[in-house]
Amino acid sequence: MENIEKLFGMLNEHAEKLEKEHNTTLLEGILDGLEAWLDGEVDFSQDDATKEDVRKAIQIAVLKGMRKGSQPNHQMTPDTLGLLVGYFVEQIFANRLETEKISILDPAVGTGNLLLTVMNLLDEKIEATGVEVDELLIRLAAATADLTEQPVSLYRQDALQDLLVNPVDAIVCDLPVGYYPNEDVAIDYELCPSEGMSYAHHLFIEQSINYTKDGGYLFFLAPTHLFESEQSKQLHKYIQKHAWIQAIIQLPDTMFANKALEKSIVILQKQGADFKAPKEVLLAKVPNMQNKQALAMFFEKVKMWQEGK
Repeated sequence: MENIEKLFGMLNEHAEKLEKEHNTTLLEGILDGLEAWLDGEVDFSQDDATKEDVRKAIQIAVLKGMRKGSQPNHQMTPDTLGLLVGYFVEQIFANRLETEKISILDPAVGTGNLLLTVMNLLDEKIEATGVEVDELLIRLAAATADLTEQPVSLYRQDALQDLLVNPVDAIVCDLPVGYYPNEDVAIDYELCPSEGMSYAHHLFIEQSINYTKDGGYLFFLAPTHLFESEQSKQLHKYIQKHAWIQAIIQLPDTMFANKALEKSIVILQKQGADFKAPKEVLLAKVPNMQNKQALAMFFEKVKMWQEGK
């Protein structure tokens, strides 16, 4: 904790100074501090700081910057959710990770917190790619990846347009929720509704499946009401055609400020000729994270499900 606090303190001080003297936002000041650190103009480093210490210190600073700003697209995936997603990636790819790396894409990478949390958990076992349309967010992701020494290829573009990315073994994505404004792009998607605007989170699911190898897995942080909206029948039909639902993990409501923001982890597997549908779909709820006994039982249930596949 001491390393994280020191790193955060220095980074925050740099950002607040810029905010006052140059009339920047706190988030822009944090980015300036990270890029100056990379360029050797300032030195925030701590001798015994781990990659996770660096990521967490940057995350706390960025969260503070986001809270001071007001842009709705400036959100960050909390650590707890990133670690849970990373745990499921590790469980499902356990055998392969013993001998080889896996390729992962985050098509809504933002500041990189979800992707880098998973990468730090599975250190040096992942080849990663991220896509993000927002310039400030992708620069923060690039600086954080460099400072945590995690090799990530980043592309700044609308992830729902054609990507210069080869199909990957796994997708991790905290789905951007809402309507997608570019109807000229949406029209080419199977999940474009015949009337009204397309849901961005539905199109992200379709695009993610497009860029996953046959038999590959997709790990989504999705709205808990994903299969309850007016367009959900179309989504369900699409998933039945192209993927198998492997698991739906409900997250504790205590993690979210209000019911409308509640999320679940949805795990899909892309269909392919050499693969079979799961014998059993894992339906589970993560208990309160403070309840160690219930949490141990939850992880045991996941392990038994994985072994029985």
